[in-house]
Amino acid sequence: MRFSDITKRLHNDGSRAWDIHVRAAAALDAGEDVIIMSVGDSEFDTPAPIIDACIKAMRAGDTHYVEVVGQDRLRRVIARRHAARTRVPVTAQNVVVCAGAQNALFNTAQVILSPGDEVVVLEPMYVTYEATLRAPGATLVPVPCPAHNGYRPDLDALRAAITPRTRAIAFANPVNPTGVSLPPDDLSVIATLAVENDLWVIADEVYADLVFDGEHHPIAALPGMEERAVSLGSLSKSHAMTGWRAGWLVGPRALVDAVENLALCSTYGLPGFVQQAAAFALETDLPEVTAMRDAFQERRDMALAALQSAPGIRCAPPRAGMFLILDVSQTGLSGGAFSQALFEACGVSVLDGAAFGPSTAGTVRLCFALPRDRLVEGCRRIVEFAASLA
Repeated sequence: MRFSDITKRLHNDGSRAWDIHVRAAAALDAGEDVIIMSVGDSEFDTPAPIIDACIKAMRAGDTHYVEVVGQDRLRRVIARRHAARTRVPVTAQNVVVCAGAQNALFNTAQVILSPGDEVVVLEPMYVTYEATLRAPGATLVPVPCPAHNGYRPDLDALRAAITPRTRAIAFANPVNPTGVSLPPDDLSVIATLAVENDLWVIADEVYADLVFDGEHHPIAALPGMEERAVSLGSLSKSHAMTGWRAGWLVGPRALVDAVENLALCSTYGLPGFVQQAAAFALETDLPEVTAMRDAFQERRDMALAALQSAPGIRCAPPRAGMFLILDVSQTGLSGGAFSQALFEACGVSVLDGAAFGPSTAGTVRLCFALPRDRLVEGCRRIVEFAASLA
């Protein structure tokens, strides 16, 4: 039987990076001594008060259809949060609740990109971006954020990448996998180019609440962005709610209307009890959330210190997120070969950095959001493995 062309566009080489993680997860389930450092999902469970808010909503009968764009309570709290950060007077009418930031990105791509359009993407980029942005038939135009520039974008390359077919500029801030939090100067250039060329700007800000050094700067706060910026957010990382699929987008009213039509024939709304729990999470100053953030920062520092002695490996200290990029090029192995050999020899899974783009070729991505004892042991095995190569 024949399938549509979208099935081809949804497949990309970056998805193969997960093969090592799938193997590691299967080995762990089989009882093998495996340490998984290949996925950004910490051991922390969702804070109990958020779970209680969800159960309370279910017991109160919030188990029926809800508004396709999301419940008003949650949309209002997201709008207030966004307005406080950007000083842009958005309302609930500028918000769509989505099944995680991944769904928010997919929805955005579907309503602003068409076959023949180009979308400029800062790379390294999260491995699902390519397929998600290509799904509508658009072409990705990657712009490097090279290591020698601190994984910040090559602004000259960004300018040169824009053509009459360019429709949007997309990036994560902070960045997965590098942990870079884009500075105001870089964001200002992106915003100016978007205004001058009448482009959409898609900003994935999932890690905005996990900035350890400095502060997060949202591009939506800059002049000219109110009518063209789409800000994506989620509670997955900040509140340990990866499985809840609680995300959103904030953008111009016309875009919200278009996404509503898309959601009408796709999700047809999301669980109300999940949205009540998400609203509670955003409305409440939970000490558990602060404790998790502090733990992530501590573990980042622990991992950096532990890996300093690894011969042939260099670490780029991340300012945000839950990942380290390890340059393994001096070991003589590619990132893919290193990750495979590391798993075979030591039972530690990391991802090949090349899956995120050419700028991180020769690296691997390591998640440090592990329990302390497993993090220490995982880093010890990496150091031991690197020493065996040397």
